[in-house]
Amino acid sequence: MESGDLMENLNENNENLVTEKENGRAAYVVAFACMIAFMGIGLVDPILNSIAKSLQATPAQTTLLFTSYMMVTGIVMLFTGFVSSRIGTKKTLMLGLFIIILFALFAGLSNTIDALIYFRAGWGLGNALFISTALSAIVSVLVGQTEKSIMLYEAALGLGMSIGPLVGGSLGSISWRLPFAGVSVLMMVSFLSILILFKEPKGDKEKIAFFAGVKALKNHKLRSVGLIALLYNFGFFTLLAYAPFLMPNFSEMEVGMTFFGWGILLAISSIFLATRFEKMIGTFYTLMIGFIGFVICLLLMGINADTPSLVAAALIVAGFFQGIINTLMTTIAMEIPGIKRNIASSTYSFVRFFGGSLAPFVAGLIGAKFGGNYTFYFASAMVFIGIVLVFVHSQYFETVEEEELEENA
Repeated sequence: MESGDLMENLNENNENLVTEKENGRAAYVVAFACMIAFMGIGLVDPILNSIAKSLQATPAQTTLLFTSYMMVTGIVMLFTGFVSSRIGTKKTLMLGLFIIILFALFAGLSNTIDALIYFRAGWGLGNALFISTALSAIVSVLVGQTEKSIMLYEAALGLGMSIGPLVGGSLGSISWRLPFAGVSVLMMVSFLSILILFKEPKGDKEKIAFFAGVKALKNHKLRSVGLIALLYNFGFFTLLAYAPFLMPNFSEMEVGMTFFGWGILLAISSIFLATRFEKMIGTFYTLMIGFIGFVICLLLMGINADTPSLVAAALIVAGFFQGIINTLMTTIAMEIPGIKRNIASSTYSFVRFFGGSLAPFVAGLIGAKFGGNYTFYFASAMVFIGIVLVFVHSQYFETVEEEELEENA
């Protein structure tokens, strides 16, 4: 009897080990695909000037490549939970990747700035289905490891945003159309990887209502954290969309290398440093370091708008502070009590990307009317309002672990 029980326990342990390995592999496959997806955001940075020249577009028109992409991404993210709860996580991921492959290819074939803007919007649809589902997919397969899941996701974001401009710069130096074709190819690799290696998470899935993401905004904590994320992302995407226009004498490759340095610092701080600082001084004070540092970098970019090398230096350093903010803000949003993680993910991502969609449009208008330096002064003011709101809602900026420590004290 004892021997039989022992064998049963060994078999169960072996099954658990196999499942853990499969889940770990699935998480890394999704993270890799996320990295490629996030490459699409920074991919156009080094080629913005080339696109503007080739398609005879103004900087304000060219920044709409970000606005159309981010606006569609943000709005659709509100409803991705509804889609994935009906067709499944795997099919939603693959549908999103297929749409990206298609529209990235069309974008590379565009002959007018209007067509390119519309195809970027279509790309945003696929991006929303994939990215929002990806975060909840990683969390679901790495059971009980929310912080590790978010670090993996934010690392993919950082690496994707750093490698994207590098790919954009190297391929864009040949033709601005090649980076779009490159994304299509890499997304096809991701599509096949998920098809072969990702298994649908087990268990009965509760159907999510169509407006569940919208209703989640009734939660005061999620709404407050989301508003702060919107203001922060206004600065984040102003930096992404408008900084290349302050480096007119840089080649595509030089712009790509600048953003590569920015993305590497973002990845390092989000993976290795954010949680270390958090354990040492707490979430609130770590966030304040990130926000204040980022505001200073935006102000320096505005002050030195006529000196491209100083703009590039401030941009690279900004990545360090942005990595800290990204990881901690996402962790807080995903740990809000009473809201399912896939709904929290889609709602938080909506607010995050909505701020990102407004930034390039407003930046383009301010830059055209008042000059590039005022674009960054305005962005820094928006992030500063975010700092004020962090102070006002300081009780929300504690992770689950910190709350548990306070309760046990």
